[in-house]
Amino acid sequence: MDLRFLGGAGEVGRSAILVNDSLLLDYGTLTGNPPQFPLGFSRGGGPSVAPDAVVVSHGHLDHVGAIPALLAGDRRPPIHWTPPTRDLALTLARDTLKLHGGTYGCPFTEEELRRVTQVSRTHGFGETFEAAGHEVTFFDAGHIPGSAHVLVSDGETRLLYTGDYHTDNQRLMAGTTARPDADVLVTESTYSDVDHDPREEVERRFAESVKTTLWEGGTVVVPAFAIGRTQEMLLICEAYDIPCYVDGMGVRVTDMLRQYPEFVRDADALQRAASHARVVDGRDGQRKRIANENAAIVTTSGMLSGGPAMTYIPEIRTHPTNKIALTGYQVEGTPGRDLVETGSAEIDGRRMPVSAQVEQYDFSAHADRDGLLAVLGEYRDTPILVNHGDRCGAFAEELRGDGFDAAAPELGETVSV
Repeated sequence: MDLRFLGGAGEVGRSAILVNDSLLLDYGTLTGNPPQFPLGFSRGGGPSVAPDAVVVSHGHLDHVGAIPALLAGDRRPPIHWTPPTRDLALTLARDTLKLHGGTYGCPFTEEELRRVTQVSRTHGFGETFEAAGHEVTFFDAGHIPGSAHVLVSDGETRLLYTGDYHTDNQRLMAGTTARPDADVLVTESTYSDVDHDPREEVERRFAESVKTTLWEGGTVVVPAFAIGRTQEMLLICEAYDIPCYVDGMGVRVTDMLRQYPEFVRDADALQRAASHARVVDGRDGQRKRIANENAAIVTTSGMLSGGPAMTYIPEIRTHPTNKIALTGYQVEGTPGRDLVETGSAEIDGRRMPVSAQVEQYDFSAHADRDGLLAVLGEYRDTPILVNHGDRCGAFAEELRGDGFDAAAPELGETVSV
């Protein structure tokens, strides 16, 4: 089996692996200005890769962001994914077209996006199907709803592509327990040098901090990614009886995920959380009024790079009683990262000092170092290829020092296994 790493090797973004020159696993984007796409992608000519079929692990931009571009010209490879992943990918693609259509920031056209539904094939966990002459099976990866480990067999070799995964329970998702037999493993390594605090402890600190601010008469803006993180924060707000609003793309995503109860940990809890939150529609100055209310506001974007947060932050930033509670990692160069490091951020083209309190909480949906090692320990006699991380080489070296057969492929490298 030949694996060509078109993206995601030594980086977090634009994941794309071509198996045996015929089956493509993921086809994502790397956020930036301008964004980057998998190797071989031409802004004028589209993808150089022409797979016979595509299999998608889950619905985050770094794994699905360029998928419609694969349908340029007369190309019509079937796209295989779980039902939530299909819907999330379409939601993100429509948003990309809305924000960047007609610019270098969008790798596909509206027509190519329309073709996605024509070639879509959905599958549940544990259901084996055929794709480009390979047998493929999805297993629950515990990352976001619909996220999958992908087991691929060409008749001689079984590849397990982990996608992104989490081994601990979140409120939205149960940690993955799937450990299918494989001859080679491609693993993500996002948090290979991080130990997450216990989730219960992080939740408690967050809830106590928010309640303190509300008791003091302040407002708390909770920037959150639309997919996974918004729903997690709504579940926490409901569990701790924190009055909250929900705004941005997370509203649509929450409504969509409620249609797939079998892909979340507790569908009833998600329903209660959605009912507990008051939905913002953004009309008639509603956001500016809400910014002065005694409540938490769960809103996109998670790194303050767009969305309704651009309205809320300027409204609350001058009052030290108010609070901005960041819920995830802030990529270098984003306004969220600037805010953490400098106490100011560029919002809508203006540099704004922030007097409101700024806190950061680790609600990651990725396995940490212990979680990664717990999974990899089940594959001690299996060759391991490390990707999807900014220290893939270092982690592979650490694994080798512990007796594993591990390597970190380079971008563009083809590995025969």
